[in-house]
Amino acid sequence: MFKDTLLGLFASVQFATNDMVRIGDWIEMPEYDADGEVIDISVHTVKVSNWDKTISTIPTYSLMANSFKNWRGMEMSGGRRIKQALHIDLNSIRFVDEALLRRLSKIKYIQEYQAKKDKEALENDLSPRINGDATFSGHNMTNLGAYKAYVFGYLQSHPKINPQMEILVRLLAPTEKGLPLEIYAFCTDKCWEYFEDIQADIFDHLLAILPELNLAAYQNPSGLDIRTLQIDSPKGTLTLLRTG
Repeated sequence: MFKDTLLGLFASVQFATNDMVRIGDWIEMPEYDADGEVIDISVHTVKVSNWDKTISTIPTYSLMANSFKNWRGMEMSGGRRIKQALHIDLNSIRFVDEALLRRLSKIKYIQEYQAKKDKEALENDLSPRINGDATFSGHNMTNLGAYKAYVFGYLQSHPKINPQMEILVRLLAPTEKGLPLEIYAFCTDKCWEYFEDIQADIFDHLLAILPELNLAAYQNPSGLDIRTLQIDSPKGTLTLLRTG
């Protein structure tokens, strides 16, 4: 008869002793459709006000018997994590030619990377060109490498990114959706609404700068791509446009 009460009382004591859950914590517990702020803790139930303003009621002992996520650690830390990937079209990756090099050398985030590559070339005696082609050699920069350097420098200098926490720009394994370039950093503004705006602004900028390095983001062909086709013929290139 007193099973639920005893379990709830035991759970309440454990919460207080181990500081597992407090009123005001944001928790996630998918099996109870809970994703929001804890507004009440009693012997029998924990009430959660979800992000969509619904209320989830969780048996207190279930928080001891099952796993849940508490976002308090993030709120007390120096930032909220950004972990998202841009997918680069593999066909757009190439060595930097002289024209692009002159353009990129004016961008401060890439200047250090260029100096590093030049130093490596001198130290390792990589000056000879293959077949005299200045656009292809063992030490030349690639537009993807330059872009990685740009992204890292941009994040380091961004006023809303915490430079004291991890900043990582890395390449993942290529897939049928291109080459994922993952960004890992921490936003100093942890409020969900502002965090999403800052993250969107960062990726807006990083997508918009891609053409400056002769790179392209990958996306699956759209209906417009399929309706608009170019066909090579002996008389030249024909463009077929279907509107119906």
